[in-house]
Amino acid sequence: MQKRMIEFIRALRAAGLRVSLAESQDAMFAVDQAGVENRGTFKSTMKATLVKNQRDQPVFEYFFPLFFSNNKPPLQNILEQLTPEKEQLLQEALRSLMGELDALRDLLERLLEGREFSDEELQEMGEMSGLPSGDEMYMRSWFERRMNRQAGLTQLERMLDDLLEELAALGMSEEALSELEAMLRENMAGLSEQISQHVGATLAEQMAERQEREKPDLLDVPLQRLSSGDIEDLREEVRRLAARLRTRAALRQKRAKSGNFDPRKTVRKNMRYGGVPMEVQFRKRHKKPNLILICDLSTSMRYAVEFLLTLVYELSDQVRRTHSFIFIHDLVDVSTTLAELPPREAVARIMAENPPGYYSTDLGNSLNSFQRGYMRLIDSRSTILFFGDGRNNYNDPRLDIAREMQRKGRRLIWFCPESRRQWGSGDSDMWEYSMVADKVFMVSNLRQLADAVDLLLADG
Repeated sequence: MQKRMIEFIRALRAAGLRVSLAESQDAMFAVDQAGVENRGTFKSTMKATLVKNQRDQPVFEYFFPLFFSNNKPPLQNILEQLTPEKEQLLQEALRSLMGELDALRDLLERLLEGREFSDEELQEMGEMSGLPSGDEMYMRSWFERRMNRQAGLTQLERMLDDLLEELAALGMSEEALSELEAMLRENMAGLSEQISQHVGATLAEQMAERQEREKPDLLDVPLQRLSSGDIEDLREEVRRLAARLRTRAALRQKRAKSGNFDPRKTVRKNMRYGGVPMEVQFRKRHKKPNLILICDLSTSMRYAVEFLLTLVYELSDQVRRTHSFIFIHDLVDVSTTLAELPPREAVARIMAENPPGYYSTDLGNSLNSFQRGYMRLIDSRSTILFFGDGRNNYNDPRLDIAREMQRKGRRLIWFCPESRRQWGSGDSDMWEYSMVADKVFMVSNLRQLADAVDLLLADG
């Protein structure tokens, strides 16, 4: 048990919790006193000694069952619950489908008998799915999908429908079919849960076993991999970043107050003086940008958009005018909220009023709404800034509207958190949008986001 506790503590550290050596020893001493017989007492003892901050509690709750549970969901033997007549009908249906089910026969028998996967079978499927190479918990859902396919659960879903249809054709009553289907699907969910628990426990153990690396600067951590604690820390960092960017932008404005020296204009202007530079000429001075922000607020982009909006509105004195929009399935104008409240309070309200839900991202529909209601905002001084991954759930991307916006405005810029090798994969329309944009910035972490905003202000 002590070895398991050490692995658990190491996994918590790898997940971002700050657990000192003294606190680890306190946990060991406390468990010695409280004992491990009562699971609730044991869990409370570990939490009291290891978790110092309320925001770290979800991480503890996530990892605890991966180390201190048997991870084997209860399965029922369906055959034992069938009457002889129903079992005979089931055997006839299986024989009629045996050619189609040949490769899945063992899995179907396991489902009917309520047999769980053995540790050896899970280990083998995990190795074939590449699980030993994983050491980050964000990979869990991906490995679960691969192991479900490896086990045959994905293919079996369709086979179950065929089996139930065959049983109905053989005369099994609708009530009996419903009961059988419920038991089959419950066992299938149990097997899928067993795979999920195996993947989670394996990744947690591998996180604990890996050699502790120096923790990277939070500014360089990909936004998709941030923990809840990291996000809270970065919210404070955004304010410091904004202060630094404001100072930098103010210095640029000061240096550009009279514009940059222009040698060509100076020579031409002073030809009447025989070339003696009596009147010095300057280039056009730096101008503050006129911004139109259109941000993807879907689940994968929420924290990144939060940081961008906070940065831009903390720097509002360096921008001539800003109109801001967010979208998931349709466009929402949030300019008024951001103008009336302090930046952090305004952004928090926007996040609360526009939660992720059943709806899916549809940038094309959002562009259509922009064309109908807001195209008049764009003029020759406007910089249009899109912030999103270009994933559109296979909807019409409305590239025609994006081209019209680019033609009417001064320039169209895109901040994208995904690398180029991911563009065009799945439902990504990013390659098409990049052809319309004047410039695409890669912004996968807060440092890149801050640099991109600084460049945007510098080239007003």
